[in-house]
Order: sequence, then structure tokens, then C-alpha cells
Amino acid sequence: MIRSAAAKAGKLLAPMAPDALISQARRLARLEDFGEQAFDQPLARLCRGLDEEARLSSLGRIAARKDIVRMLANRLQIIDWRKHHPEAAGRPVARPLFIVGLPRTGTTILHNLMAQDPDSRCPLSWEVMYPAPPPETASFETDKRIARAERDMKWLNRLAPDFRRIHPVAARLPQECISITAHEFMSMQFPTMYRLPGYYGWLDGADKAPAYRFHKIFLQHLQARHAGKRWVLKAPGHLDALDALLAVYPDARIVQTHREPLDVVASLASLIVTLHRAFSTRVEPHEIGPDTTRRWAAAAEKAMADRDRMGNDSSRFLDIAYSDLIAEPIATVAGIYRHFDMPLTPLAKQRMADFLAANPKDKHGRHRYDLADFGLTREEERQRFARYRERYLAA
Repeated sequence: MIRSAAAKAGKLLAPMAPDALISQARRLARLEDFGEQAFDQPLARLCRGLDEEARLSSLGRIAARKDIVRMLANRLQIIDWRKHHPEAAGRPVARPLFIVGLPRTGTTILHNLMAQDPDSRCPLSWEVMYPAPPPETASFETDKRIARAERDMKWLNRLAPDFRRIHPVAARLPQECISITAHEFMSMQFPTMYRLPGYYGWLDGADKAPAYRFHKIFLQHLQARHAGKRWVLKAPGHLDALDALLAVYPDARIVQTHREPLDVVASLASLIVTLHRAFSTRVEPHEIGPDTTRRWAAAAEKAMADRDRMGNDSSRFLDIAYSDLIAEPIATVAGIYRHFDMPLTPLAKQRMADFLAANPKDKHGRHRYDLADFGLTREEERQRFARYRERYLAA
């Protein structure tokens, strides 16, 4: 028994070899076909970064390996189900609404509010973690995978007890699209959780079209037996990929949230430090701060350029202020519905009000942060985000 346990631990702590992880996923799923296997290079870069840069603790290495194998097995199962149900590929993802913006600008609360509308179809954490087989309407609220996902999420709360003060997580809450594109191994999810400067640098310049093609396959899978009137999706990570997103979803509607970047950067750096500490043996806030602000300033610039090139069509784009969302959340949501000519029913408004009452700001404690904690200054950040601030935050 001791030898067996030691052998198992040795496998979990072994180097992140893509071929070995792929073989493990195939054994787990008892399937072979990944579909369009465009993820070989992204997976190889991710594994190299986890081995060489991430400074993973033993627990961090085990967690990363299990997540990668789970996502590979999910892909196998989704592709297999699609083969047996080819009609899923013919069902459109019509006029999805995407919430984008710099991190920490209210995208999560807005997503949670819009998810309260019975007409909204939002990917929930449990079904993104364990998507196969597709959820069914009759058992959507009682699916056994909900409890499984809750058990998994308890480990995050143990490893990073401060995280829920910063970002709420639960099996039944909406999940970000970065957890879907992570199945293509092209996602900001990974550098948010682990120290991966090389992978992140590659991701910045990578063609993200394969990630969005699989994103659509994933949504078609989830909606196959439990559809809604409209998909409502969210991720700050879409900000630097609006071109790829709109190539796959040309009729998408985009809501972009805006907040003072000086507050955004410190809050996000604090979130990243919290997650890195859960999985790494050494964390350097003064490295994380400058890297975070450089990358997101570049994402904001790219989004502005993409929108200018696309004409900033008001039928496609809507900008909202974080201050308005926090001060008048339901009125702000109602404005989104009016802008895109979507009916907001009394039931939906009541459910949104109930959600706010049950989830007050700072429910799990106040999130405190300061630019100086991450080696940053207000003047330097004002200059870095000058064009963004002038465009969206000028009085």
C-alpha cells in the first residue's frame, strides 16, 4: 500500500509532459478523438511554463495536473457526444451578449444580475467543470455534478481562504468564458492562477480563433438539452480578442464596463497574488504589479483599436460606468435591456433585487489593496492609461 501511494504521488509530481497528460485523459474518458486538435502548441507552452516558471508547490503541481487532465477529458467527451448528436452543430448561438471590460470593473456582479433573468442562459460553474453529458432541463437544479463541483470548490477556499472576499465562486454561479477557452489551453485563467510569464507573453500575440471556435462548440453542447432565449457571457479576457470573438459570433452584443484603472490595477494584482500564493512556493507582489498593469493597459489599447476599426456601432456596443452599476444596479441593467431591445420582466427584476439583498457588497469581508503594495504609483498609472481614461472616464 505504501509503495502504491508513493507511486501515485510520484506520478502526480512528475514533470508536466503533454503526451502523458493526453494519454491519462484518454484512459480516464475511454475515448481517443479530440476533434480539431489545435491545442498541441498551447498545451506544450503551458506545461513548459508550469514546470519551469510557476514555482509550483506540491499541491500546486497536483492541482494543475488534475485540472489539465479534467479539461482534456471534457474535450474528448464533448466531441464524442457531438459525433452521436450531429444536430447540435446545426443549432445556432444566436445574438449572444458578452460582458467585457478590464478586470474588477463590475463584470461579475453584472453577469450575476443578468443571470437571474429566467430568459438568460449563462454557463454555470458546475456545468463548465463537468459538461458531459449536456445538462437537461428536468434535472438542471438537481444534477449530481453540482455537489461534485461544490466539493472541488471547497479546496480552493481552503487553499486561498481570502479569495472569496475578492471574487465569489460557487457551483451555481455563472462562470467566466476563460474557463471555457481554457479547454483550448488559450486562456488568461492560467496566468491568473500561476506564475507564467513566458506563456502569458506567447498568449498576448497568439491567434485566438481556435479558442473561440471551441467556445462555440462548448456552448452548443451545453444548450443541446437545456436552452435559453439568449446566452449571457462574461470575461475580461475577451477585451484583447474582440476581433476573434466577433469573427465567430458576428451578431454578438457587447457590454463594456469601465472603472478608474488606478483602482482596477491594485485590486487585480491583489487577486493574482492571493491565487499564486495558493499554488506557488514563492510570490513576488512587486513583480506581479508591473506585469499586471502593462498587460491590461495593452489589452485596453487593443480593444479601443478594435472598436474603432469596427465602427463602434451602437447596435453592437454599449458602455456602462462601474459607478452607475454600483449605485443603481437594477436601473443600469434595465438600461442594457432597453439599449438592445430585450424585454425585462417584473419577475426578472424581482429576482435581481433578491440576489442583491442576499449578496451585499463585502459579504465575505472587505477587500483591501493599495498600489504601493505592488510597487506602483498613481502618477505612473495615470500616464499608462491616459488614452483609456480620456476616452471613457473624462467628466
